[in-house]
Amino acid sequence: MAFTYDENGQLTADGFLASELATEFGTPLYVYSAKGFTDYFTAFQKAVAPVNGKVHFAVKANSNLAILSLLGKLGAGADIVSGGEMMRALSAGIAAKDIVFSGVGKTDDEIRLALAKGVGQINAESIAEIKRIEAIASEWAIKAPVAIRVNPDIDAKSHEKISTGQKSTKFGIPIDNGDAEAIYDYIHHSDHLIARGLAVHIGSQLTDLSPFEHAYRKLISLAESFRQKGYDVPILDLGGGLGVDYHGDSEPDFASYGALVSRIFDGLDYQLGFEPGRSIAADNGMLLSSVLYTKSAEDKDFVIIDAAMNDLIRPTLYDAHHRIEPVTQSNRPRRISDVVGPVCETGDYLAKGRDFAEMESGEVLAVFSAGAYGSVMASHYNTRAHPAEILIHDDKVHVIKPRKSIEQLLEDEYNPFS
Repeated sequence: MAFTYDENGQLTADGFLASELATEFGTPLYVYSAKGFTDYFTAFQKAVAPVNGKVHFAVKANSNLAILSLLGKLGAGADIVSGGEMMRALSAGIAAKDIVFSGVGKTDDEIRLALAKGVGQINAESIAEIKRIEAIASEWAIKAPVAIRVNPDIDAKSHEKISTGQKSTKFGIPIDNGDAEAIYDYIHHSDHLIARGLAVHIGSQLTDLSPFEHAYRKLISLAESFRQKGYDVPILDLGGGLGVDYHGDSEPDFASYGALVSRIFDGLDYQLGFEPGRSIAADNGMLLSSVLYTKSAEDKDFVIIDAAMNDLIRPTLYDAHHRIEPVTQSNRPRRISDVVGPVCETGDYLAKGRDFAEMESGEVLAVFSAGAYGSVMASHYNTRAHPAEILIHDDKVHVIKPRKSIEQLLEDEYNPFS
């Protein structure tokens, strides 16, 4: 893994001491490993190499331009869900033809941008959206490449806020009631749409592979029935969702996932699409934060740090677990502790009820597996600046997103009363 403790009990990031990075660049600080991203992405590519497929990194997991550019150079396309993410992917050097535009609510401007740039595939999720794409393509006398995202009504057994494969969610077009076939028939007969195939994504943070198999079997069954009716179904977009171990005991099991895909799709003539995000990014980023104070209550301590829910919202939003450790290991007495931030919300915590070594002001903690859905979900709540972001690459530290000053944040606003 990218972040390990050396023989002196000091946390290192690709050879750099985390304590020294915190001192030089300040905290809160996101630290990424280019080698880690490279190793994980290469491992995923190798795992799915036996099938005919293309790997599109899910930009929503980590949209830093340097990260996207690194993955693009390794052969990644991009899975995007907004016009802004499209511009990020293009700015990072990812070709438009290698971009898949997903999401349930694309605006007319975003559709026009996708068509103007030549995005390779638009995953549509309703007949209303498809008719908007068709109307805009008709205005320009072109054909838009459209796949439909279907909803297989499968419970991924993940957190309800990141589970997307059930019919009770807003995502996808139902399979069982005939809607998917009717909509695909509409695309097939349109003068301004090109049928690119079917897409599915049942949720995020799946560590059990069986929901994937159920979803993929349903997708194949639907695709085969469409082909029997004479429809062109060149692509099956399998989405993402492979989970990570936030306790830090193991790496993502890319090999087992690849074996599953190879077994299911062996002998079938489809181009497959893959959209990993969390499984590539999470373990290869960490958040460093300094202890401000400790405060003792009757039955526990509060370790108050300078990172907050606006820097990493996953614990309070998803009840998510992140391993948190001091960057310098010690044999101090341990206490049950909540790790909390300075934001004026009871929900401002990064961990609750942990068996934690006693901490002193100024010491640095590392929040592990923070490379996905960390910085991208940050806000300026309480007028707090985002953490800076650094990338370790080729034995050098690159500041890939500087920390803005409060003065710079204020300059972004216009006050007509001043």
